[in-house]
Amino acid sequence: MVDLKSQYDKIQQEIDSAVIDVIRSTQYINGSEVKSFQNDLENYLDVKHVIPCANGTDALQVAMMALDLKPGDEVITTSFTFVATVEVIALLGLTPVLVDVLPDTFNIDPESVKKAITPKTKAIVPVHLFGQCVDMEPLMEMAAEHNLYIIEDNAQAIGADFIFKDGTRKKAGTIGHIGCTSFFPSKNLGCYGDGGAIFTNDDELAKKLRVIVNHGMEVRYYHDSVGVNSRLDSIQAAILRIKLRKLDAYAAARRKAACYYDRAFANHPRIKTPVRSKFSTHVFHQYTLVIENLDQFALQKFMGERDIPAMIYYPVPMHMQKAYIDPRYKEGDFPVTEMLSKSVISLPMHTELDEEQLKYITDSIIEFLG
Repeated sequence: MVDLKSQYDKIQQEIDSAVIDVIRSTQYINGSEVKSFQNDLENYLDVKHVIPCANGTDALQVAMMALDLKPGDEVITTSFTFVATVEVIALLGLTPVLVDVLPDTFNIDPESVKKAITPKTKAIVPVHLFGQCVDMEPLMEMAAEHNLYIIEDNAQAIGADFIFKDGTRKKAGTIGHIGCTSFFPSKNLGCYGDGGAIFTNDDELAKKLRVIVNHGMEVRYYHDSVGVNSRLDSIQAAILRIKLRKLDAYAAARRKAACYYDRAFANHPRIKTPVRSKFSTHVFHQYTLVIENLDQFALQKFMGERDIPAMIYYPVPMHMQKAYIDPRYKEGDFPVTEMLSKSVISLPMHTELDEEQLKYITDSIIEFLG
């Protein structure tokens, strides 16, 4: 799905030199590279504060801890997402409130969010799925009206721009009160291990976030709050600094591949290609098709036999996962999510795809569908 080896080959000299420099410095934890990456990412995102952490799941958990959410507080999010979004809500004893998504973008449906707000609602977690932004303006209006927090799950859309109705732009993850991202190796901005970060323009929140990721201490050995140990190590930060400089070029390469896919499938009666929102650029973390009357696993097996990876994101919605079964929800409650879970397939999407590979992939899909 992601050709990290070929990508590394092109930047090997820069990466190897940066890693060796960190090893020679012996500043493995909270070293100068972490601070430099933090500053570089703040400048790229045009956000006041970036707080690096150990992974994207920690980023979400720490964000909710910093907002002082209490057990029983309701947090609205989507049922069509990776488990981490809901997992941290449950881990903190909060109540996940799940809503449906839109059939064109696969992103959370603002109207469904509006209907789900109750006096117990404290936060909304929109997930910028597959590489483009949720429609954030109505969510921000709801948050202001009901005094709610917005925590953006930006694990899949770093580098995407949200375009406001007045034409102004902000980077995904910098629109709400807190943004969270992952630097898992397969992400658009991925390191060579685990990593994550939290973004905010709120000075007080930033201070709390930095304390929480560092065992709840501001002054060494003085713990003023309950915290966690969640750090981005210096080697990963050094790698990310190099890849951040190339992030926009990587996004352009992904868009080029997506345009090839679009053209190849344009006239197929059963295939729906990804929609580009008018209010968001798309960085194509995934290229996901919706195919009518699809046996996903048969297609996945067929592709695998041709050495083409294909993934199903996500075959089981959150409201139907064994760990998150809830009497409030039953099969049929989220028709769009359930339709998508049975009809999506994601194709290889990365910076190194060439035309020969793309033709082989698209020809194989069309051959299977007949």
